[in-house]
Amino acid sequence: MIRAEIWHVIEQLKAQGQSILLIDKNIAVLKRLADRHYILEKGQVVWSGTGADLDRDADTVHGYVGV
Repeated sequence: MIRAEIWHVIEQLKAQGQSILLIDKNIAVLKRLADRHYILEKGQVVWSGTGADLDRDADTVHGYVGV
C-alpha cells in the first residue's frame, strides 16, 4: 500500500512538470512513468532508450538487469 502511494505521488509530480530521477527494479512501473531509461554498468551507460525501446530490446535489457 505504501509503495502504491509513492508511485501515485511520483505520477502527480510528473504531471506538474517536475523532473524526477527514479532508480528501481520495477520496470513495468518505470515504463509507465519515465520518458527515458538508462542502464548503467560499472558507471557507464550501456543502454538507453524509451519505454518502447525497452520492449523492443527486451533480450538485451534482460541480459543486463535480469528482469
